[in-house]
Order: sequence, then structure tokens, then C-alpha cells
Amino acid sequence: MEKVKVFLGGTCGSSTWRDELERKLDKERIETFNPVVPNWTPECQAVEDYHRENDDICLYVITPEGEGFYSFVEVTDDSNKRPEQTVLCVLESANGKAFEGHIKKCVLKTMKLITGNGVKVFDNLDDLAVYMNTLEKTTTKKPQ
Repeated sequence: MEKVKVFLGGTCGSSTWRDELERKLDKERIETFNPVVPNWTPECQAVEDYHRENDDICLYVITPEGEGFYSFVEVTDDSNKRPEQTVLCVLESANGKAFEGHIKKCVLKTMKLITGNGVKVFDNLDDLAVYMNTLEKTTTKKPQ
């Protein structure tokens, strides 16, 4: 069986979600690309862009640890361009931080919008991992 290639987009920095999720994924079925590197270069950006465009699944996990909102822009863009290959997981709290007030309201509205585009949306890593471990590589070409 050919592995499903998964781009791991979303919250970076000191967030630990990638390590937590990768421990839950079936390595026989899933191959991940982690774009987080110690020293970011233009070459790193080119490799990330390649994976975002070509991997089977673009997964975005967004946590309140993030300092910006670009991951929401990326997942919204992908939810419009290729909803079948896009997956979103929003963790309401992580490592002592939580979405609150107006930001929480915006996050929930964005999740609803993305769900309306046909994207699978999760709110925890356990359910996300169960879903990811059921994916199979498809032989159909992704829409452009």
C-alpha cells in the first residue's frame, strides 16, 4: 500500500501538536511533512510550498499558541481550492493557552465556514488521528 502524504500546516513556534499527532499516526499508512525547521530560508519556503501543493492531504492544526493568523488564511484558501484534500483541527486550548472572547468567536465562525466548504474539521487530536489512519492513497489526480 502506498502511503498517504500529509502536509502538516498550522501553528508553529513552541507548539507540540505535531509531535503529539505523529505518535498517534500509523506510520505504515501515513507519511508526514513537517515544515518546521530551526533556521527558515527561502529554500525552506520553496519546499513547504511544494508539499502544500502536492501532498495528498493538507492538514492544518491551529492552536491558541500561534502568534498570527496566516494558518487560517491558508486553510481557508485550501478549503475553497481543494476541500477534498484539506483537513482542519482546531484545539481550543493547548499548553495553558486558550482561545477566548472575540477571538474564540472568530475561530468558531471560521470553522463553520470551512466545514461548509466540505472540509473535515476536528477539535481534538485523537479523533483527527483516527480519521487520518483510515485514509487511503487515491490514484485520481487532484483538481488544479
